Amino acid sequence: MYAIVEAGGKQYKVAKGDLIKVEKIEGEVGEKVELDKVLLIKAEDGVKLGKPTLAGAKVVGRIKQQGRGEKIVIFKYKRRKNYRRKQGHRQYYTWIEIEDIIS
Repeated sequence: MYAIVEAGGKQYKVAKGDLIKVEKIEGEVGEKVELDKVLLIKAEDGVKLGKPTLAGAKVVGRIKQQGRGEKIVIFKYKRRKNYRRKQGHRQYYTWIEIEDIIS
């Protein structure tokens, strides 16, 4: 059994026991989270497809870690114009372990 969920503007294929890295979700380590934007559920009895989401379906997980990703460098440059801009960014992430898929 697996599900397609939306979190942080991105879609993830998850199954029970998976560890996924999503954009920052508020909460402490060990806290339960519910992802309620479930787009599809594939089970033994068939496929349930939402339009756009499934009503009453949710994916339950537990926060394993809060952290930040690698630094990316944004560098803007225009030749012969003495224009240079350098900026950095580190995105906040949350690692979630999937515990259950409720359809």
